[in-house]
Amino acid sequence: MMDERRLTTEEKALKINLRPDIYGCFAEIGAGQEVAANFFKAGGSSGTIAHTQSAYDMKVSDSMYGKASRYVCEDRLQTMLEKEYSVLKERLYEKSKEKLFFAFCNTVESLNYHKTNQGHGWVGMRFQLSLEGPVNDVILHIKMHDNSHKAQQETLGILGVNLIYSAYFHNHDLDEFLTNLVHRLPREKMEIDMLRLSGPDFDDVDNRIIALNLVKRGITDATMFDLSGNVLQPATALYKKNILLMRGRFRPVTKVHIDMIERGGEQFLLEDGVKKDNVFVVFELTLKDLTADGKISDKDFVDRAELLGTLGYTVMISNYLKHYKMVNYLASIARGHKMGVLAGIYNLQTIFDERYYGNLPGGLFEAFGRGFGNDVTLYVYPANDVETGELYSLDNFTVPDNLKGLLQYMKDNHKLAKFDNFDQRLLGIMSDDVLSKIKANASSWEEDVPEEVVKAIKYYELFGYKKKEATL
Repeated sequence: MMDERRLTTEEKALKINLRPDIYGCFAEIGAGQEVAANFFKAGGSSGTIAHTQSAYDMKVSDSMYGKASRYVCEDRLQTMLEKEYSVLKERLYEKSKEKLFFAFCNTVESLNYHKTNQGHGWVGMRFQLSLEGPVNDVILHIKMHDNSHKAQQETLGILGVNLIYSAYFHNHDLDEFLTNLVHRLPREKMEIDMLRLSGPDFDDVDNRIIALNLVKRGITDATMFDLSGNVLQPATALYKKNILLMRGRFRPVTKVHIDMIERGGEQFLLEDGVKKDNVFVVFELTLKDLTADGKISDKDFVDRAELLGTLGYTVMISNYLKHYKMVNYLASIARGHKMGVLAGIYNLQTIFDERYYGNLPGGLFEAFGRGFGNDVTLYVYPANDVETGELYSLDNFTVPDNLKGLLQYMKDNHKLAKFDNFDQRLLGIMSDDVLSKIKANASSWEEDVPEEVVKAIKYYELFGYKKKEATL
């Protein structure tokens, strides 16, 4: 038998076509019917394809799926999946006892003639894994990076075949599922920044782990999920929002973190045009902060995600170690809106360290141009000086003589701002100290973290916490 990892797209399509029990339909909008075409080309497609269609005119699309304010979005994809699958079941009810039905749909904005847009799209599949069994969904969002319309069509065609193939042949192994999903699709061609599996056959799948693996494998640089663990597509979730970003390890979340987000949030709301109902708070973890002994611990990651979810926050995972890369990424999403970033004073030291930007041709200036563009303000939270114990804040922050003018410029133009309010009693709390106390089973750690976090750590036995044995 041929090694499945080396199957061509045509061979995968043929293998699906030759399965007598897989049967479904295709609805593709925006880049041609490239996925369905691969199954037709492979041969034997009459045993797999019930029908294909593509509604390009908006009026035709509206007549099929209802009117929409946006045509390339998750809601539109969900409507397509619901309609196509239900029609398939209704029209071919007599086959439902002998076939595993599926509906494959996509709605895509591919590269235009003038090449002035970013190709992207929503791709999904509703499918059964057992005869007369429950229905499952897989939903994903892609960004297409090929520089020609034809190349983007081909990429979409490969992705669609990979998705159907993975759903039926690699549904019990997440690693194999992802490996086969992106087979022959290097990052320079396409990235997947959101993927979600749902349905009775995937009840044991944690979509947060999928999100982590998308970043860990380099399939994308950033993805996010909400307090319920639902994976979000960043550009959609942050659409027309003012973004308040807090970066950190959160191992665990302490009272200092809460003071930063609450006081910083109050200050951010004083900015022009920023209102409570259009602010999106994001807690961001980088892969480096998830690494221990050279490996990323899924459990440690989930522990932190659970705590942040308990507090009601949205979590972003990114591969952006350096501040300017993260801010530049979010600023491209928040165009026309403001962005606030919360950071400690010692993080500011790193940001002003010229050695930190040796990889950039423009050095520190290039990094600052990317990281402090229009409507971005870094709010600097103070700390106790590690040597003197005195308050160390933006007021007494110093830089080398050659950077003093830049520092003053940043202050004068509201690129840097100090915290107007903070709880000085909390400045001695350090996450590493709290973590050590938890592992040592010392109860004093409970004073340093919010009550909800104390309860969660104890209940789920997070970060090495062990319940004390009852004594007789």
